Amino acid sequence: MKRDLHQYQGRLPNHGTSSSSSLPVSKDKMMMVKEEEDGGNMDELLAVLGYKVRSSEMAEVALKLEQLETMMGNVQEDGLSQLATDTVHYNPSELYSWLDNMLTELNPPPGAAASNVCLDPILTSPEIVNNNNNSFLTAAGGDSSRIIPASDYDLKVIPGNAIYQQRSQFAIDSSSSSSNNNQNKRLKSCSSPDSMVTSTSTATQIGGVIGTTVMTTTTTTKAAPATAESTRSVILVDSQDNGVRLVHALMACAEAVQQNNLTIAEALVKQIGCLAVSQAGAMRKVATYFAEALARRIYRLSPPQNQIDHSLSDTLQMHFYETCPYLKFAHFTANQAILEAFQGKKRVHVIDFSMNQGLQWPALMQALALREGGPPIFRLTGIGPPAPDNSDQLHEVGCKLAQLAEAIHVEFEYRGFVANSLADLDASMLELRPSEIESVAVNSVFELHKLLGRPGGIEKVLGVVKQIKPVIFTVVEQESNHNGPVFLDRFTESLHYYSTLFDSLEGVPSSQDKVMSEVYLGKQICNLVACEGPDRVERHETLSQWGSRFGSSGFVPAHLGSNAFKQASMLLSVFNSGQGYRVEENNGCLMLGWHTRPLITTSAWKLSAAH
Repeated sequence: MKRDLHQYQGRLPNHGTSSSSSLPVSKDKMMMVKEEEDGGNMDELLAVLGYKVRSSEMAEVALKLEQLETMMGNVQEDGLSQLATDTVHYNPSELYSWLDNMLTELNPPPGAAASNVCLDPILTSPEIVNNNNNSFLTAAGGDSSRIIPASDYDLKVIPGNAIYQQRSQFAIDSSSSSSNNNQNKRLKSCSSPDSMVTSTSTATQIGGVIGTTVMTTTTTTKAAPATAESTRSVILVDSQDNGVRLVHALMACAEAVQQNNLTIAEALVKQIGCLAVSQAGAMRKVATYFAEALARRIYRLSPPQNQIDHSLSDTLQMHFYETCPYLKFAHFTANQAILEAFQGKKRVHVIDFSMNQGLQWPALMQALALREGGPPIFRLTGIGPPAPDNSDQLHEVGCKLAQLAEAIHVEFEYRGFVANSLADLDASMLELRPSEIESVAVNSVFELHKLLGRPGGIEKVLGVVKQIKPVIFTVVEQESNHNGPVFLDRFTESLHYYSTLFDSLEGVPSSQDKVMSEVYLGKQICNLVACEGPDRVERHETLSQWGSRFGSSGFVPAHLGSNAFKQASMLLSVFNSGQGYRVEENNGCLMLGWHTRPLITTSAWKLSAAH
């Protein structure tokens, strides 16, 4: 579709006569090429993406594709034998000439399609669809009977800093059979029961996103004379280049958003959607969520931030807890630090900044019940957001924990606090008792980063913790910097981070928990990319950044023991047989990552001697 001047010189498409190829280039044709070089009559939307596509030519190409589909649907299996040649079609951008050649080979009957159809080049932009891992282009308007092989789609170039050399090649050596069903006819590689299909794939990591190159080869296993054996199709589909293009499109769109060039950003986000559906696995899912977030930012459609949304996030987090080890690791390592800090104490009190469904505390209560010398009196204060239906969910969680405590013979006290933000807390609300009577631990899992968008919020909460004077302060946070001042830097870091997270979920068997876990992460992506100001609560920071904050507030590290490291490593063995997950110690803190990338960090803190 995109042609240069030298492609026309001395050549015209073959229209069925031997003399046509020797005709000189006409003056009108040369003028058309000259206009195309000058950018005349080019489609503006496609021009933004760097394509030189004439509007009139778009309609003609769409018409020829419709003719080809109609003719191939009417030809029986043996009727396509003339296509079984050794020709390899390179450079899909030569779609115009390729269509002419195909139509000539099939010898279309007169009047195969109406010649007076006028299509708008934007409305007829094809949409890529994926069916059984085979990509096709569907004509605009939702007409599923007009299906075009995706290998012929040549809108590939990404402008700006994302430009790179095109290396995609699609090789087709094809003799195909058509289905008896006249609807949704597609080229099939083989229909014989005596054939064998083999498939191999290799993964390449591009900026934290995995691209897959899939090669499918069809061969015959039944011996037959060479003259009687029909040629089998060999289809090479390289999705790795599409993966590279997808990453470049995401980065180019983010850069356009940062520069407030919304026209280019809007065009690119549409291109991202088309490229994403050609991928599989984690790459497709991550790109889809980031494309949605970019679109929300471009069109200023901020995601909801209300009580219903908080309740949904709480439910999704439960699915995330069941699917992968990250929350279990967070709870286990924090509990181990609290258990060691409560050693020998008769009365203990845990203040939980992240109560949610109380999933963390049954394990700690059972460990306290088995403690040598008997369990202490265990008091729990849970803090959480208000419920959308005004129900007392924190009270319901407390009742369940009370039933467990009674069953394992642990004396238990519970109180729940509803707060829209941790910054609304005051130490006087917590009914603190003298440290000689009761030892206090403060626990926060994935909560403190939400305070960074509220001026003075984190400082106030750390001040409240200092007033509580806990024997230990356990903190679990995402190990990534998503709180920088530059949008493009935040976008790049979050793309790497969530690509790794989604990749770690690929080994999990498909289930409702897995789907809901992906939605849980997608909501974080949407908030991180689409929102700004107080609405952007996903402001993750690294361990070193949190260490600086805690140090300036009068806290010092309380190193997690080697026992926590060993137990955490054993915990991971039940997930994917421990393959891929990695625990490492960093300055007395424990990090859980996927392969070489740390994803979450558990740290423990206590007040310095001066405080």
